[in-house]
Amino acid sequence: MDSAKEAQITAHALALAALLYEETEPEKLKTLGGIEEAIREHMQTRVNPAVASFLSQKAAKQQQGAAVQLPAS
Repeated sequence: MDSAKEAQITAHALALAALLYEETEPEKLKTLGGIEEAIREHMQTRVNPAVASFLSQKAAKQQQGAAVQLPAS
């Protein structure tokens, strides 16, 4: 991955972290275990499903496109 994409990922991850921070109970942020739990909960309930859905839709579109293409004669 090139450095520009790495920078974009970092910027988006920090923006996402700021949003999720606002939605985290302050009590959970007082211990390392609480922080880990909050991160895991946010990732499993919000982030991972969105990423999985996006990737699944992209894969489905690629498969549909591949099914339509005819081999060259």
